[in-house]
Amino acid sequence: MQPEGKLGDIKDPGLTDEGIRLIQWAAREMPVTKLIKERFELEKPLKGLSVVACLHVTTETANLALALKAGGADISLCASNPLSTQDAVASALSIAYDIPTYAIKGEDDNTYYSHINTALDSSPNMTMDDGADVVATLHTTRQDKLSNVIGGTEETTTGVIRLRSMAQAGKLKYPIIAVNEADTKHMFDNRYGTGQSTLDGITRATNVLFAGKNLVVAGYGWCGRGVAMRARGMGAQVIVTEVNPVRALEASMDGHTVMKMEDAARVGDIFVTVTGGKHALDAHHFQVMKNDAVIANSGHFNIEINIDALEDAATEKKSVRPMVDQYIMADGRRINLLAEGRLVNLAAAEGHPSAVMDMSFANQALSAEYMAKNSQTLKPDVYDVPITLDQMVASLKLDAMGLRMDELSEEQAAYLAGWETGT
Repeated sequence: MQPEGKLGDIKDPGLTDEGIRLIQWAAREMPVTKLIKERFELEKPLKGLSVVACLHVTTETANLALALKAGGADISLCASNPLSTQDAVASALSIAYDIPTYAIKGEDDNTYYSHINTALDSSPNMTMDDGADVVATLHTTRQDKLSNVIGGTEETTTGVIRLRSMAQAGKLKYPIIAVNEADTKHMFDNRYGTGQSTLDGITRATNVLFAGKNLVVAGYGWCGRGVAMRARGMGAQVIVTEVNPVRALEASMDGHTVMKMEDAARVGDIFVTVTGGKHALDAHHFQVMKNDAVIANSGHFNIEINIDALEDAATEKKSVRPMVDQYIMADGRRINLLAEGRLVNLAAAEGHPSAVMDMSFANQALSAEYMAKNSQTLKPDVYDVPITLDQMVASLKLDAMGLRMDELSEEQAAYLAGWETGT
């Protein structure tokens, strides 16, 4: 491990060449981010701004970081999850691209927060979060750096929930754009990205056959929809648990079985939590699960599974495969926890495909530009991505895919804008 300093804190500098190749491979399917990067290189909309980005350190994130740097930003990067870092990417960013990166796959919690604090030593003007840990740190233990910040962005559902709670309590000290709320983010990244990558992570960790299994999805937001859709496509019988009646109804009409978790726990073979909340799987659920049940989380924090309760209920714990911890219960049943309850799609696999992250990170880059231009007129609050930016990303993606769409004629536009014409 190299010492912390200008080049950050990474696992192995010898992985740099591999990281460069992986970053370039991901760039093939990120044409929108590439177009934004090319414009940023000419216009420098982020010139003079220091940015701390607390994101999953992946090949796709690397391409976002390079776009921000092209726009003039002085960027420091740290991991938003201890198990999601791709060490070769972190090495390449630090050494080949001169972007200080503080991220090591498997780092403990103390190192994780040490990395956040070291990144914050750069006195950021802007933050980019995936889970709001940087914002929370700035508002608690690092208020010494808070006065420099003009604005920020947030990538994920869990982070948006935290930030809105802060805003409602009057605690949020600067404006933040909720990138997660953009249609070109949650409708595609959360649904298609999470759906595919979650099953990929479970497959890599367990080599399980989904066909014929009862797969329980806790939460039917955009991520839950994606997991359920992909699992059904693999032949699983999908059971959905929900606390929102509208989403529960939607899950039923989408063809899934809906029941309470206390009932699903008895019949499920594989469990995936994607609620953004706490203890979707709890002690009383573990007591009735089948032998060899597999439990995984694809929400941002591992708090969705009550791991302490699982530890307390087990008489033995052993590692049976990479990313699989097996808990032996008092009655002999085995429960298999994947990736320590952390994001299974990033810890046990590679996260979302580049093609879908292209839209999410295009939103990040454009939102950063928007914040740089408009922060002085925005009060501390959580804002949606401006619809013009959202539609710009969609249009650029369509162009990159070689797809064309209709445009309203003047007559059609006038009809939709008017009220005079009736039956």
